[in-house]
Parts: sequence; C-alpha cells; structure tokens
Amino acid sequence: MSRLILFNKPFGVLSQFTDRGTETKRQTLSDFIQVPGVYPAGRLDRDSEGLMLLTDDGQLQARIADPKYKLGKTYLAQVEGEPDETALNTLRRGVRLKDGLTRPADVEAIADPDLWPRDPPIRVRKSVPDSWIKLTIREGKNRQVRRMTAAVGLPTLRLVRWSIGDWTLDGLGPSQCREEFVP
Repeated sequence: MSRLILFNKPFGVLSQFTDRGTETKRQTLSDFIQVPGVYPAGRLDRDSEGLMLLTDDGQLQARIADPKYKLGKTYLAQVEGEPDETALNTLRRGVRLKDGLTRPADVEAIADPDLWPRDPPIRVRKSVPDSWIKLTIREGKNRQVRRMTAAVGLPTLRLVRWSIGDWTLDGLGPSQCREEFVP
C-alpha cells in the first residue's frame, strides 16, 4: 500500500519542504505536513492555491506528475475580463507559448465558485470585470495555465488547482490535508 496525502496548499506556500531561496523565511510544506518520507508529486506555484499530492511511492509519484500519463489536472481560474467563445476555443485547441504549443484543454466559463477567501485578497479594479473559468490540462509546463489565459487576453488573478485525476479538494479547507492509501 502506498501512502498518499491530499493537501490544500494555501497561497504563498512553497511546494517543497525547505526554502533555499532568500534570507527571509518563506512557508514551505514542512510548516503543514508532519508525515515523514512523503514527497510532492508535482509542483504548484507559490502564488497558486489548491490540491497537492504527496506520496511515499516513487512509481505513484511518477504516474501523477509525468505528463506522459496524461493525468488531468483541473484548475479554477479567476481571470481579468470575460471570456468569449473565441478565447475558450483557442484554449480548447491549444495555445502557442514561447516553449511550444500546449495540448488541447477542456475549458468552460463557470459561475463564481464557493471558495474560501484568499489571503491576501486579489486586486480588484472597478473598471475591469473578472470572471471564472474551469480548465483541465494534461501536461505541466511552467506556469502553464497563467500563460495560456494571458495569451488569450485573460490574465489570471487567482488560480486554484481543484483536482488531479480523481483526487479533489472536496472537504479540504486551506492548510488541511487528508491521508489515503493507494493499492
């Protein structure tokens, strides 16, 4: 049996156990996860929130993180502006970024999701509307969702990874984790 921890990573937390970057101490996974011998299966940017999976099984870690397995990762993205069908269709077909064309994504405009407040709150501009999209990708280029939405004129204001494969944030508030065992 493999140990798997589902963790709702808060905004501003590094997706690693140590901080080797700056003189000021930043929060890391070690501030929240006290289980020895588990490692992140993939990364989540410091300014993104949501589901991270940690495991003690190297093969499971590879199946989760390696794009060749095409495990879907679903994000809820609050974007600046309102997506039209042209923007959504471009995201669905794949977006050309500096490092190549992304794989096609599943994407739809959604109503404001019932999420916890972000700390700190996003910037709000009275003259520019914001909206939410749900986007599922099957690869993991650096800051991919943010770059994809920006490329279609919808800069990301808040990004929450909701699910990885069949694992979701259901029932997990910020900083909370749940342990499962995978055969």
